Amino acid sequence: MADENIADTIITNGVSNHTNHLSKKQKLQSFISSFEIRSEFNHHDPKIARINNGSFGSCPGSIIKAQQRYQLEFLKQPDRFFYTELQSRVLKSRVSIKELINAEDVSEVSIVDNVTTAVAIVLRHVSWEFCEGRFERGDVVVILECAFEAVKKSIEAYVSRAGGEVVVVELKFPVLSEEEIVERFRVGIRKGKEGGRRIRLAIIDHITSMPCVVVPVKEMVRVCREEGVENVFVDAAHAIGSVKVDVRDIGADFYVSNLHKWLFCPPSVAFFYCRKSRVSEGLHHPVVSSEYGNGLAIESSWIGTRDYSSQLVVPEVLEFVSRFEGGIDGIRKRNHDAVVEMAEMLVKAWGTNLGCPLDMCPSMAMIGLPSCLGILSNDHAQKLRDHLRKEFGVEVPLYYHGLKDGEVGVRDGNGIITTYARISHQVYNTVDDYLKFRDAVNQLVEKKFTCEMLF
Repeated sequence: MADENIADTIITNGVSNHTNHLSKKQKLQSFISSFEIRSEFNHHDPKIARINNGSFGSCPGSIIKAQQRYQLEFLKQPDRFFYTELQSRVLKSRVSIKELINAEDVSEVSIVDNVTTAVAIVLRHVSWEFCEGRFERGDVVVILECAFEAVKKSIEAYVSRAGGEVVVVELKFPVLSEEEIVERFRVGIRKGKEGGRRIRLAIIDHITSMPCVVVPVKEMVRVCREEGVENVFVDAAHAIGSVKVDVRDIGADFYVSNLHKWLFCPPSVAFFYCRKSRVSEGLHHPVVSSEYGNGLAIESSWIGTRDYSSQLVVPEVLEFVSRFEGGIDGIRKRNHDAVVEMAEMLVKAWGTNLGCPLDMCPSMAMIGLPSCLGILSNDHAQKLRDHLRKEFGVEVPLYYHGLKDGEVGVRDGNGIITTYARISHQVYNTVDDYLKFRDAVNQLVEKKFTCEMLF
């Protein structure tokens, strides 16, 4: 059955049956309680202050059980599951995602393993364009300096080897304003066009990872259009569930976001939006199966025998989200407000600074660590992170920001702040998690600890 026909059975009068069901059910049930939230996440290690949701996300117990039901259904009768159930259930998830992100058509929405997979899909196509002579040697791909390391490696693997050039846009940190980011990006785009070069692709983060900041992605897409950039890819690994996502309003050609980071899906699963175009029609999944040539969404829904359960639980996840007051919007707002409050508390306790204005924080924030800790390298930061985990039961990533030539840096009362902690807030977090982190750092400071002691 074609996507459109199956979708018609799932959507009624332009609104998904799932959405209709939720609106009726929400009227009949009270919102989730604090006790129920704790129960949903009681598989978390109780000894750890887990303020690092941004790295791997979190999955409620009820969703884990739903995933296990799908896994057992497959194991019980694999042939029936694969041949009669799988495709319609993947499509049901795609339809739910289409509604969530305001895509125009379900055919624009694929489900893939993660952002890295989507990056490989697009960059492999770019590589083919070079190899088959449609791009010229020296054509450009533009990325941000703070792009995820896997993105940089993928560009090395697919673009540089094929003869493309890469222009890296440097962003200042700490970040002062959205306008500063947009202006630096425009300068980088114009640099890429020097000598008559053509920019074939720009890769923009919606929320940068390390350091973390919400990027004015819509304005940057507009810059790309004004400057003649051929295609725009938004790496939004942290976006869905953390900030509002409207792909038509953003206007990029490609947009990908992990569903397991901030939308409670089990790892690993992401949606990949490709606006209808000549380029999107030529995209293929890197794992070639019998579905090759049937469109990226169909290719992605069957890449051989494997566990597809993380792709199937999207409707159950949206049901879980509906249990919270305000649904996904309410969760986003409460997480943002909470992480801002905790960030301000930590900054005040340590006499340091934030990595960006509060309105540019998603459900994460960058907090300067006291300079007296003597964090002088990436190795120091990693050792300190391990120390916080092992000795204090605090899980939090640390970002070492070495000063570049000409940078003055931000100072506290003892010296230049070199390292920032990225704290996250998700529904399971409590104030005690952040107080535990605060007290751990205060104890290190009081004992005149420095990172050199860890070597």
